[in-house]
Amino acid sequence: MRVRQEFSRYASQYGRHNVIQTKVAQKLISDTQDAPKKILDLGCGNGTLFSCIDWEYESFIGIDFSESMLSHHPKGSNVTLMLGDFNDPALFEKLSSMTFDRLYSASALQWADDLDAVFKSIHALNSSVSLAIFTSGTFKTLYETAGLSPILKSSDEVIECAGRHFTAEFEIVRYVLEFDTVREMFRYIKRSGVSAGRRVLDFAQTKRLMETYPLGYLEFEVVFITS
Repeated sequence: MRVRQEFSRYASQYGRHNVIQTKVAQKLISDTQDAPKKILDLGCGNGTLFSCIDWEYESFIGIDFSESMLSHHPKGSNVTLMLGDFNDPALFEKLSSMTFDRLYSASALQWADDLDAVFKSIHALNSSVSLAIFTSGTFKTLYETAGLSPILKSSDEVIECAGRHFTAEFEIVRYVLEFDTVREMFRYIKRSGVSAGRRVLDFAQTKRLMETYPLGYLEFEVVFITS
């Protein structure tokens, strides 16, 4: 297992609020060695991972539980978009009749209701996997400063869970995203989707945290799982 760290500068003038998710998708694709022809993307969103694919493929199936996200996903004759939730076993029953060369999931599975059950369902599809899952190392200092418990699993928990279902390589990547101001930082948190829209602080707590947060950057930790 490798551990490495990357640094990024937040380009607010471009209105980019999915900086880290884009980096995650780019890494999943750049690490792909087999140029899979039949692709499944769980939690495909608006097509960030799809837009990174740089090889010829036969079919791409993208699944997301948000109709709004799917409406913005690129379309094509060999692209199928499906409304579905990876927390719903019925989705995997439908997928079980299909074959895939590689299953991707970028920045989505950390929100699984039961990660072990989702991993079990993914394994049953008998496909190679390229998964990226945010961990409790994301916003680590922010949570510590606020005196809150993280809402995501630790990297050890994710790796232990995945190891029960996949013979895979694991890599932990820690990203650091720098900001000019704390206000800009908190605006990013609200708009980026990394927090999944979960409001854990009220207005007074947020104001106090903005005044006491000791860093000029946010931390992110992602476990990459490849089989």
